Amino acid sequence: MATSLRCFLRSGKQAVLLVARRGIHRSPAAALQVTVRDALNQAMDEELERDERVFLLGEEVAQYDGAYKVSRGLWKKYGDKRIIDTPISEMGFAGIAVGAAMAGLRPICEFMTFNFSMQAIDQVINSAAKTYYMSAGLQPVPIVFRGPNGASAGVAAQHSQCFAAWYAHCPGLKVVSPWNSEDAKGLLKSAIRDDNPVVFLENELLYGVPFEMSEESQSKDFTVPIGKAKIERPGTHITLVSHSRYVGYCLDVAAVLAKEGIDCEVINLRTIRPLDVECIESSVMKTNHLVTVEGGWPQFGVGAEICARIMEGSAFNYLDSPVTRVTGVDIPMPYAKILEEHSLPQVKDIIFSVKKTLNV
Repeated sequence: MATSLRCFLRSGKQAVLLVARRGIHRSPAAALQVTVRDALNQAMDEELERDERVFLLGEEVAQYDGAYKVSRGLWKKYGDKRIIDTPISEMGFAGIAVGAAMAGLRPICEFMTFNFSMQAIDQVINSAAKTYYMSAGLQPVPIVFRGPNGASAGVAAQHSQCFAAWYAHCPGLKVVSPWNSEDAKGLLKSAIRDDNPVVFLENELLYGVPFEMSEESQSKDFTVPIGKAKIERPGTHITLVSHSRYVGYCLDVAAVLAKEGIDCEVINLRTIRPLDVECIESSVMKTNHLVTVEGGWPQFGVGAEICARIMEGSAFNYLDSPVTRVTGVDIPMPYAKILEEHSLPQVKDIIFSVKKTLNV
């Protein structure tokens, strides 16, 4: 019995050594899943810790941990001087934030939703965006305006607008629109460190969505450069360009159409202003077809600007068919759920536009 046990243990030890020699133990660990909410929280936490000039202010950001819990735990960690609850007065606290930026601090000004930024648009456009130019470069305004943007669910006309095109129209602002958790963390850290005013457009429906984050993105030094798009899926037949939540829709479309032999390249803009036109042009020169996808209204939108840039640039001669835009419907957002669904781009709408553009 004892001899048999020794033989069994010896053979087991040899098997373990054999596995070790083959290097199976070196298999990479599973990628970390992090929600967009937690990625944004990490970014603010790391920048608050890194730079004492950084502070956060807005409605319910402190004791309540934020309306969407994006600032969860920050008030307990940094206290009343760094995490500041404000009255319901967007014009007032946005003005305080802009003044603080002019005085040398680096505020993060949270709007509970960007629909409410309309109350403060004079501060964003006339005070934050123009001061560096009007002071001949003597007075920077390093501020981040952040919060959820675009349609959510069941909040109707006054709470469902996409402001990407609104703010991207204004020189002096940088406008950022992340999709996944790495985008959210890396771009927010870059925005906080930037010496220019940055409008940081999040999406309420993405806050609770988990995405894989690389080991590199867990570093406190990790940033994503503002102004650089990312090819989320390479392809050869057609280019799909989008930002925020609709990048995910485009990837779903690409997966469906791949089964039909259509190879889509998906570009995640990440930044609306400055727009990475070079990335889009390079893709169009390869695929010869372009579809833009966004949740905002069609007139003077992000897709319209991309169409103009392609038409005016060298990539125009590579197009085999006109550029197609997929957008929200040109109406105020209805409250009824079924009407809301018909007012926003769906996967089937993008598939239809791709096939129309390819004439298949």
